[in-house]
Amino acid sequence: MDIFSLTWIGFVITGLGTLFLIGEVLVNARGLFALLGIGFITVYFGAYVETGSFIIMLIIYFVGILLIIIDGKLLNDGTLATLGLAAMVSAVALAAPDLTSGLYAVIGVILGGGASFFFMKVFKRREMWTKLTLKDQLTKEAGYNSMNSSYEEMVNEEAITMNDLRPIGTIKVENEYYSAISNGQWIPKDSHVRIVQVDGTKILVEKLKNE
Repeated sequence: MDIFSLTWIGFVITGLGTLFLIGEVLVNARGLFALLGIGFITVYFGAYVETGSFIIMLIIYFVGILLIIIDGKLLNDGTLATLGLAAMVSAVALAAPDLTSGLYAVIGVILGGGASFFFMKVFKRREMWTKLTLKDQLTKEAGYNSMNSSYEEMVNEEAITMNDLRPIGTIKVENEYYSAISNGQWIPKDSHVRIVQVDGTKILVEKLKNE
């Protein structure tokens, strides 16, 4: 019996292919996951589509992977990642021989992509993901003392916003200008604010109640 005639086989192949490809993006697997992922996806498209369509479907699928990488590395707002997932799902669905097989293949992509995040608990994450956010706080314990002490002295000081805080902007404290952030509020220019917290060089302000 031809294994590719089984409706559920696409679920297995696309699931494993996506698992390893997204896993290679998330963790440093030294290219092993990438090879495995490319192998599974190539087998899937090779089994169900003709030569011309085979190349097109591969391009659509890997463009989806590329969009996810760009979103994670540069934008980090989920827009391109969503488009990337849609491209991957569309490619495997269009390549399937029938509706049932297509549904299995789509589920395989979704579950495989989700399961790939478990690799991050086992393998070393790629450095590109650690650059998305600053995990270390600029605290005394971390050795950030020289500038911190002067900033900490500003807690409870009043200041004036030099532009709209949406929520980040510039404030003026005793003829000195600092970058500050509000607690999710949109504070207009020339408003009187109070510095409520300092974390390293990050200044959190709130609008005075009498404003």
